[in-house]
Amino acid sequence: MLRDIRFLLKTKYSGSRALIIGIDDYAQAPPLSYAVSDANAVREVLVNDLGFPEDGITCLIDSDATKSAILKAYMQFALDGVDVDERVIIFFAGHGHTVTGYRGEIGYLVPVDADPSDLASLVRWDELTGNSELIRAKHVLFIMDACYGGLMLTRGLSAGSTRFLKDMLLRYSRQVLTAGKADEVVADSGGPIPDHSVFTGHLIQGLQGGALGENGVLTASGLMAYVYGKVATDKNSRQTPHYGHFDGDGDMVLVAPQLNASDDEPTKDLDTLVVVPVAEEERSPDTTQGKVDRVKTLLASNTASIELHDFIMNEVRVLLADTSEDSFATSGTYTDEELLERISRYESVSGDLTVLLACVSYWSQASNANVLEKALARSIDRLQTQNGLSAWLALRWYPAILETYSSGIAAVQGGRYDSLASIFFTSAGASEHGRQERHFAGAISKAILDLSRIEVFKRIPGHDRHFTPMSEYLFKVLQPPLDNALFLGADYERAFDEFEVLFALTVVDLRAQRGQHMWAPIGRFGWKQQHGEGPLGVLIDEARGAGQNWPPLKAGLFGGSAERFDAAATPFLEQVNKLGWW
Repeated sequence: MLRDIRFLLKTKYSGSRALIIGIDDYAQAPPLSYAVSDANAVREVLVNDLGFPEDGITCLIDSDATKSAILKAYMQFALDGVDVDERVIIFFAGHGHTVTGYRGEIGYLVPVDADPSDLASLVRWDELTGNSELIRAKHVLFIMDACYGGLMLTRGLSAGSTRFLKDMLLRYSRQVLTAGKADEVVADSGGPIPDHSVFTGHLIQGLQGGALGENGVLTASGLMAYVYGKVATDKNSRQTPHYGHFDGDGDMVLVAPQLNASDDEPTKDLDTLVVVPVAEEERSPDTTQGKVDRVKTLLASNTASIELHDFIMNEVRVLLADTSEDSFATSGTYTDEELLERISRYESVSGDLTVLLACVSYWSQASNANVLEKALARSIDRLQTQNGLSAWLALRWYPAILETYSSGIAAVQGGRYDSLASIFFTSAGASEHGRQERHFAGAISKAILDLSRIEVFKRIPGHDRHFTPMSEYLFKVLQPPLDNALFLGADYERAFDEFEVLFALTVVDLRAQRGQHMWAPIGRFGWKQQHGEGPLGVLIDEARGAGQNWPPLKAGLFGGSAERFDAAATPFLEQVNKLGWW
């Protein structure tokens, strides 16, 4: 089975469903005043403001909200009738209950027929979250107007992070928003809307437009951050909402004018870049973001070069271990499904090192400049000649391509052309198939050529009609981690395109120095060049205007010579302009 469902999903929703539960009149628990009112109001908002179909919403109110009815209605989402491109919301307004177990807190919701002293009559929280993997829908959002403990949640974003809207729709997610934590009393009244709780009152206001971000887009993360801020600072509140992901890295899109836009344009992949507001939290040192924080701290110190070296080299060793032939055999039968699976796994095992090298490229000092070069060189140490399928042999270079792009984009964004020169001119060491490429730029360009010849990235769903499928794919897949680490925002596209242009021109120059014919990887800047003022022409004009003072030349690219740059740029621009993009 294909594990990475990005390759199966569409950039829209095929359906929307919800389970709404509200309980005021408990059999053996204290009554509530506005839980039913909250549930009914949320249902109306889903239908009237978010476009959920009425027949796609199941409501369990008061006596209908028994334990068996709740579990039965919830497990209906696990039936085959739910499509992978659907979104599902579960809303519960009622009592929550938390018990401390041997390994920590365990959260429960209290059905109408429950006896709070009898745990067997409650619905255990992780019974719902655990069974969510049986639901085919790509996005599931739990909203609980109750207090809960035992929620193991993560927030992978920093405040103000940006994401491509379509990319969020291609990623699996399971998200949670609760009214309070285990030790807090959740207010049943006193909210900003009469006859509603503090939590649901702010939730409704957020859904009805209060939480809308730029371009009229509202995501689950944006809604949760809005409700968190409003409830935490409400004068009638003594509670702090708890929210985040417990699985996946996508984001449910609640409102977006672009959801119904056509996806048929084959020549380019224009997308909406949206800000995803989230609240900051303390990060674990074992997470990717925790490692990024540590590397940033080490880079800021003049005395931590050895510690930084050892930390990065350990990540390289982890990558080499995780990408060994034991995990990625070069023999075996080729299938498109296995190809997509390998791409996904390569991205997963190389993710930490890729973003850490971007940080080094962006912030390195003279005392640790060699760390970047050594990490790149060691990461391709084992790519020597082997027997096997050409697709699997070529794909072994994918982690190194990700490292090159990630660190190169970071270098461009930071104006660190010295780092970019280090990346391009790092020794490639031993070569595969007599590669004869002394520099990293040449080795990576050869790897891209090998992958292009067998059309690997055209086999990714949605990329078969792109003129530059690999470039378009990398453009999307690298944006989230780089934005998390460097907060590139709207500058990301410019930095990506400039990196690809400089990479291509460097390859042309290196080949010219060896007397080889002109060739270089052409990314998305190629079709842009023939659809207006392209990045390639802009960069060439900028370089010619600055002459010897152009920063890339001062950093040593093109041998530091304006004449040598022009000798590479002029024929390459002519070649790109002759390409038949249509």
